[in-house]
Formats: sequence, structure tokens, C-alpha cells
Amino acid sequence: MPILIAAPTRIPVPGNKLIDEYIGRVNSTTAQASVAHMLSPAGWSEPGQTPEFDEFTVVLRGVLHVEHKGGALDVRAGQAVIAAKGEWVRYSTPDPEGAEYIAVCVPAFSIATVNRDE
Repeated sequence: MPILIAAPTRIPVPGNKLIDEYIGRVNSTTAQASVAHMLSPAGWSEPGQTPEFDEFTVVLRGVLHVEHKGGALDVRAGQAVIAAKGEWVRYSTPDPEGAEYIAVCVPAFSIATVNRDE
């Protein structure tokens, strides 16, 4: 039977980034995948990470800056990026308008498996 997800759960994070999880370990107790809507303000950045999950990101508005071992790229509205599990990446939104995007993680995002830099 299909399961209705009536509303997301706001995930508390340091700083002023907003994460609304629709599907995942917190909102739907789903471990197979997570789907979250992100709003990142101008100047936001997070530590680098080497996650144990694949991450598929679609940018809806603004620019998401993605650093990786081979360099960096800017993912603009209407574009997407795939970060494979085991690959080091660091996300930021340096542009004045910040960014809005959807992130899908397979398996679901977990603080235990994101492996953030110290």
C-alpha cells in the first residue's frame, strides 16, 4: 500500500541552513533512501565528507558549489550532480542568493555514515 508523507520534518543543523526531510531515517524511518529539500543561504558551507552513500542533487535555484579531490564545479539551477559513495566532497553556497536544492541519498543519509572531516 502506498504511504502518504503528509509533511517533512525539519532537521536541526548548525548555522542557518534549512533541511526538510520528506523521506529518510527521521521522517519516515526509511533506511533505503532519503529525500530532502534544502535551503542554503549565501556564504553557507559545511565540512568535507566521505559518505557511505550515493548522493543525487538537483539544484532548483541558485548555485551549489561542489569541491572534490579533482577540483570543483558549480551546479546551477536546472542542473544536477551525482557524488558517489566513498568520494570526498564539500558543499557550499557562496553566491549572494544562496541555493535551493533537492538531495536524494541511497542508502538514506545518516550522521554515522556521512564521515565528515574534523
